[in-house]
Amino acid sequence: MSGASTSGGIRSALSHCVQQVRNYDYHHYLCLLELPPNMRKAAFALRAFNVETARAMDVASNPNIGLMRLIWWREAIDKIFANKLIEHPTAQALSSIISEHKINKGWLKRSVEARINDAKREVTDIPETVEELEQYAEDTVSTLLYMTLQAGGINSTAADHAASHIGKASGLLLLLKSLPYHASRNRQFSYIPAKVADKHGLLVNQGGQREIHMDSCERLCDAVFEMASVANSHLQKARELAGTVPKEARSVLLPAVPAQVLLDSLSRAQFDVFDPRLTRGILGIPPLWYQLKLKWHSWRGKY
Repeated sequence: MSGASTSGGIRSALSHCVQQVRNYDYHHYLCLLELPPNMRKAAFALRAFNVETARAMDVASNPNIGLMRLIWWREAIDKIFANKLIEHPTAQALSSIISEHKINKGWLKRSVEARINDAKREVTDIPETVEELEQYAEDTVSTLLYMTLQAGGINSTAADHAASHIGKASGLLLLLKSLPYHASRNRQFSYIPAKVADKHGLLVNQGGQREIHMDSCERLCDAVFEMASVANSHLQKARELAGTVPKEARSVLLPAVPAQVLLDSLSRAQFDVFDPRLTRGILGIPPLWYQLKLKWHSWRGKY
């Protein structure tokens, strides 16, 4: 294959990644537009990879097919690092940025392994603690920020710590936002930890199996508030580090903005995840207002 053909193929693959992120992760798509041009290619490829793995179970006709898709991605990562060609645009874009930026294989594998383990869970396998969900958010969301920082050549312990907190906050909040969707699919709130559910009177035993029931909207809101408070704590810790985070890393940490927007929207809805206002606009606020918030933080070098 000629160099021109290879270059054209990579451009096409990257264009596919941008479109995937725009279509399925729009609030983060707008965040990535604020990155310096030299970091956008890697950021879009990584986010597109996340779109592929995050949606694998949702778009599959049955759970086994979704799990097979995730396992395919785990094998694809091994092939990419073995310099084998994969006929998939997102994989091709990943291969390009891995070659260019020497992206850490361990972070990619952590992300897909966490998705696989989650996919293998039975509906009644309820996480015990919030810490388990924090770890899942760390493995699937924080790792994206670590890899984007690496692609930008940013080596900062403070930035990594901030990325860890922002990823955990973002991951927890997106799990809360997804509760109605999962409840409609399997009639279960499988992302509310057992300890939190038990504390708020939502955990019941039926036929020797534990289930989370929504007999009371008020009790569910209390449980959501408790989990959202953990996410808020992570956002606060990330911002406390801002003074030590290098200026060039702050645009990578802009996903703190949509996390805060979603947290504020939940608060206005009194932490009722079924409130229809949460589905309006971008994370519950008008698109223009969201974009202005993002632009303001980007311009001020804040997150």
